[in-house]
This record gives sequence, C-alpha cells and structure tokens, in this order.
Amino acid sequence: MPELPDVAIYVERLAALAAGRPLEALRVASPFVLRTVSPSPRDVAGAAVLGVERLGKRILLALEGERFIVIHLMIAGRLHWKARGAKVPGKIGLAAFDFPDGTLIFTEASPKKRASIHIVAGRAALAELDRGGLDVFSATAAEFAARLRSERHTVKRSLTDPTLFDGIGNAYSDEILHAARLSPFRMTPSMTDEEIARLHRACIDTLNLWTGRLRDEAGDGFPEKVTAFRPEMAVHGKYGAPCPVCGAAVQRIVYADNEANYCPTCQTEGRLLADRALSRLLKEDWPRSLEELEDRRARAAPKARPADGGADPAPASAKPPRYSRRTPGLGKKKPA
Repeated sequence: MPELPDVAIYVERLAALAAGRPLEALRVASPFVLRTVSPSPRDVAGAAVLGVERLGKRILLALEGERFIVIHLMIAGRLHWKARGAKVPGKIGLAAFDFPDGTLIFTEASPKKRASIHIVAGRAALAELDRGGLDVFSATAAEFAARLRSERHTVKRSLTDPTLFDGIGNAYSDEILHAARLSPFRMTPSMTDEEIARLHRACIDTLNLWTGRLRDEAGDGFPEKVTAFRPEMAVHGKYGAPCPVCGAAVQRIVYADNEANYCPTCQTEGRLLADRALSRLLKEDWPRSLEELEDRRARAAPKARPADGGADPAPASAKPPRYSRRTPGLGKKKPA
C-alpha cells in the first residue's frame, strides 16, 4: 500500500500539474470504484482544482464550490499521468481525470476492488473520511507519547493503526522501528520515555528521508515506480539479507497478510521472535537466538561427500527415513 512518502509525492506532482486548472471530465470505468452518488462526476465536471492535499493515505482534490474528490489507493491502486484523453486500461483501469494538459489514470492491479473514489460536498462531509491519526511531524513529544500509550498494542500495530497515527503502514513501520532500535513486539504501555522520544525522532527522520528520495526520483515527472519494496531499505522485504548497521541476517514474522521485518541484533538483543501459533507449535524447539538458528542449520545441512571419492556413509540401497505427515503429538488422545 502506498504510504505517507509515496502519497506525499503524488500530491506534490498533482499540485504542479493540475492545481489551478479545470477538471474537464471524470470518466469512471469501474462501477466499484465510485463509493458516493452525490455530487456525481457530472456535477464536478468543469470545476477548477483549487489545491491537492493529503488526508492520511488518501489524496484529496479540492474543487471550487467546496467540493472534494478523495482518492484512496488501498494496496494495489496507482496513479499515472498520461497524454490528454488517454484511454483507461481495460483490465485494471478504474477511472480517468481529464485536465487541459493531461489525463490522470487511476488503476488497481488487484481483483479485490478495494481502491475507491469519494466525491463529497462541504468540509463536514470530508471530515467523515478522516480516520483521525496523529500527524507525527506536527505532534509534540507529549502528544506523540500520549497517543502511543492510549491503547495497549505492540508498537508495530500502533504505528500502522490509521486511527492512532497518520500515513504509516507496514513498510515504513519496519524502517522506523529499525532506526529506533525497537522490537516490533514491544508493548506500548511499557515503553520508557526515552524509547518513545527515540521512536518519535525515527518517525520524522525516516519519513523525511524517504519523501526526499522519492521526490528526487520523480523530479519534474510523475511517480511511476511506487512500491513497498526498495533496495535501499534497511529491513523491510530484506529477509535473510545483512542488516546495513551490524551485518546480522534480517528476520521476519509472517502474520495474516503482512509480515514484520527486523534485525535481531539491533532491535531484539539477539532474540528471534515467533508468531504465537508457531511458537506454541514448536515450544522448546523454537530457536531463541541467531547463534542457535545457525547451529541448527549447520547440523541439518547434508554432509559433504568424502574427498577421496570413497563410498557414502550410508549404503546406496538404504531407504530414506519415513516421516509422518502428521505433526508429532497432535491428534493423540490424552491418557485417561
């Protein structure tokens, strides 16, 4: 999902290309994308774009007459600036916004149809789309701490909750927590004042860093390579790669449709984290540290063939061991 840095650059480039110009037409290609009926696309045709803003992870086109078009990209939605009157792609195309100098194409590379457009009239109607997340840039240290401690969650979950914090998702939360040297599973009520201050600074620095990088990449054009996985990232999407700070292998925790990436040396004092289901299943067999994990991998690796070309340790006719498809201990009846 495009997060704050990506959305911020979309907003900047759209403001440069469309602000002050009339929206000649809004062509809706998918009936699923438009989530409101009044005002209609016809009602806003010809209205001038007064400004382009960010509303959390949403993109807001402010039109004359206090009307607003709110674009939510969700996970697979993307925007593309094309020549005026460009055709909407047949399979992934959602809508087209026609301006005098070009056309903004809205696509979604997913069959789930989560991306959306809302057209609303008045600031009161617009406020209903605001999830209420705190802006980490404008928040004071005290405001940031109060919001973080307002609910009992892991710090990763709190950062990615749009009702708590504004514009941070799975990818940049990994980068922020690595910069802050904090475990993604650290519980927010138990965090110290020093840890929270470190986290606040990491939020600002990380989001500014990536917004600047994406701004330089887009230049005077339009962002076309919007992705949550970038080679310059420290830990997100880098499972098994060396941490750029300490060189330890980046680890991950997979849960639901997401995953958390972290460096055990920099963030968890060398401990390996396990999701609840996996740790319950493996119990004492779950490796507790990188050293234990590497030792197990070394012992599990196949033995090298003798250098003198002699026979293998086991006869060639030996049958491979048989393994049950059932997990040991599961499904057995408990003794009476």
